Amino acid sequence: MKSVGKKVVVFGSFVVDLTGRTRTLPVPGQTVMGSTFVMGPGGKGSNQAVAAHRAGADVTLVTKVGKDVFGKVATDFYEKEGMNTEYIFVDEEKETGCALITVEEGTAQNEIVVISGACGNITEEDIEKSRALIESSDILLLQLEINFDALYKVIDIAHAAGVTIVVNTAPAAELPAEILKKLDIVTPNETEAQILTGVKIENGDDAKKAAEVLMEKGVKQVVITLGSMGAFAMNNEKYELVERLSVDAIDTTGAGDAFNGGFVMALAEGKDLFTALRYGNVTGALSVTRKGTAPSMPDREAIDRFYAEVYG
Repeated sequence: MKSVGKKVVVFGSFVVDLTGRTRTLPVPGQTVMGSTFVMGPGGKGSNQAVAAHRAGADVTLVTKVGKDVFGKVATDFYEKEGMNTEYIFVDEEKETGCALITVEEGTAQNEIVVISGACGNITEEDIEKSRALIESSDILLLQLEINFDALYKVIDIAHAAGVTIVVNTAPAAELPAEILKKLDIVTPNETEAQILTGVKIENGDDAKKAAEVLMEKGVKQVVITLGSMGAFAMNNEKYELVERLSVDAIDTTGAGDAFNGGFVMALAEGKDLFTALRYGNVTGALSVTRKGTAPSMPDREAIDRFYAEVYG
């Protein structure tokens, strides 16, 4: 099912996920035996674009890969998904990024090391090639896995064009005040929100305090994913905490990316912040019931069915 909603551009990372599953996560200096290994497409930008695309949004991904076999993993996957590959730039020197992922089988918890590679080398030329795409979009979704000089330039372009800017502030990092003022929505998890605000989040009241700090810094609307505590959203009119949805989790890798993809799909269809929060919650919950990152992203039929079950 394809949306008739607004145009979404995701400008972000592609990396190849190298995922091993083990009985227990290793502690520093320890070697543990794994049970399975899978290689597949990943990266926060790519994962969120795939999630939004499968959810029905009109999505174009801008990313960068190397001239290597991992780069072909990207183009082969996007072509199979029916996604636009026009803005998959190729770096002549840098390798395609990769993520080293270990998943603990009993708990579905994970440890991840990301090497950005080519998507950490977005150039002025790459940005200019995608300028018209960015300026003509309705919603721009970003993360913090590309080089920050490029990130800030893309935000400047979108802000000047009046595009709605959504930033998933992951991996955790501080952002300058002049950038935060240009953002329409930020979607940190509780750890990332603490880094941005200094507020340790242990409950809904703490999430509200963190959101207030972000809005004082100039962000217009705030969404905070809270793991087992659910997800929180706040704008100038109201705030709301929705509970975590109960599912049988197999692999939590990519759950935040799924949330963001479902969330922007709903925004692109004209749904309000709090309805979009619920769509993100549903999409994220469904993703953890399957192994992998991009391959685990649910389709629109599954999202709608589960949404009807839990929210009516």
